[in-house]
Formats: sequence, structure tokens, C-alpha cells
Amino acid sequence: MPFKPVQAERLSSAVVRQIEKLILQGILRPGERLPSERELAEKLGVSRPSLREAVAELQEKGLLASRAGAGIFVADVLGSAFSEGLVRLFAAHDEAVFDYISFRRDLEGLAAERACRLGSETDLKVIDTIFRKMEAAHNKRNPAEEASLDADFHMSIIEASHNVIMLHMMRSMFELLREGVFYNRTIMFKQRTTRDLLLDHHRAINAALQARDGAAARAAIEMHLTYVEKDLKDQKKSEENETIAQQRYEHEQAR
Repeated sequence: MPFKPVQAERLSSAVVRQIEKLILQGILRPGERLPSERELAEKLGVSRPSLREAVAELQEKGLLASRAGAGIFVADVLGSAFSEGLVRLFAAHDEAVFDYISFRRDLEGLAAERACRLGSETDLKVIDTIFRKMEAAHNKRNPAEEASLDADFHMSIIEASHNVIMLHMMRSMFELLREGVFYNRTIMFKQRTTRDLLLDHHRAINAALQARDGAAARAAIEMHLTYVEKDLKDQKKSEENETIAQQRYEHEQAR
């Protein structure tokens, strides 16, 4: 018969599995500090020796890292989906920017539909809370904060879709966006008319998500990113025109 005696699982193995799952689900994030050994052992209901054994195993797996005098942190398991050379190439070529937006439009539209279907009430509350913060930043006319919350808002939709592969891939790509590899979102949020429109877009996305209307949420995401693409093209055209105008001016001055 294909049965084997059941063996009691070591406490340290149960701790390892729990922390692994929290990292996989994106609840514990790269760079996040774990509670102190005493506090974590109490939360998990295990002895300190069992916890130390689990932490050592997770460090060996490259999921946790120790920093002298600072504690235990979630390792940078995220990293970048792309090599440094490829990231520099993205930053130097407009076609990468527009392909990135096209990719986001497809993937985030799907994520919004999934969030309407699979997201919990708490997931939707998180999305709504971030949107309310965006409104507050908008009223304060703080474009840098608004741009940062914009990334948080879109990531919260990815998180609410409950697909761990999509989650970790998009987190990696959003870090590049935050770093300005693809385009500078703060510039976009400095333009008054654009800022008002972008807030309206996010309001429509949030409303569709709160209503769990997958088709409307996807359409709102696609419309928003199509607008972002057009605005960026207009910005780049304006920059080109200014360069030409400067050259003409310098040429006239030199005559």
C-alpha cells in the first residue's frame, strides 16, 4: 500500500513555510525589516531556537538577509526583471517607453478585471484609500506626492488581482517607473489641466472597481493609459519643437 507514517512537522519548517508564503504573496516586501526575535517568536508561538533555525534556513535560501546591528530583513528577492544594460537602453529609446505603456495597458486591464472578480473587500478598501490620498495631494497641489501615489494606486490594483507572478513582475517594472527610467511622471502632474484629467481618470477606475464592474474597470484603465501615451508624445513633440526653435534663434543671433 502506498501509505507512509505521518511525521510531525518541525516548528521551524512551519515558520519557514509561513514566511515564504508572505513573501510570495507580496505581503512581506523586499527590504522590509522583520520584528525583533522576541516579538516574532511570540507572534508565531514558537521558541527562539525554532525561530533561529527557520531564519537560518531562509537566509540560506536567499529570502532573508541579516544586517549587522539592524536586524533581519526580507532580501531583495525582487531585483530587476532586466539587466542594467537593458534598463539604460530602455531609457534612451522612445519606442521602449511606448511599448511599456502598451504592455501596462494590456496587463493592468486584465488585473482590473481580476480585481473586480477576485479582490476582497479589504483589497478594494486599500485601492479606495490610496485614491482618497491622491485627491488630498491634488488639492495640496503636490505633484511629487501625486505621482508617487499614482504608482501606489496602480500597484494596489495588481495586488488585488491575486496573481503572484503578475505581482512580482509588475513590482519590478514599477520600480523602474518610480526611478524615471521610462518617463518622468512628476512633470506630467505639474500641468494643471493634465493633473485634473488624471485625477478624473483615477476616479473612474476606482468607481468601477468599487462597483466590481470588470468591463468598466478595464475600459477606464485602457483609456487612462492611452491618454498618458498621447500626453507623452505631445511632450516629446513640444521638446523637439523647442530644440528647433532654439537652433533657429541661435542661427539668427549669429548672422
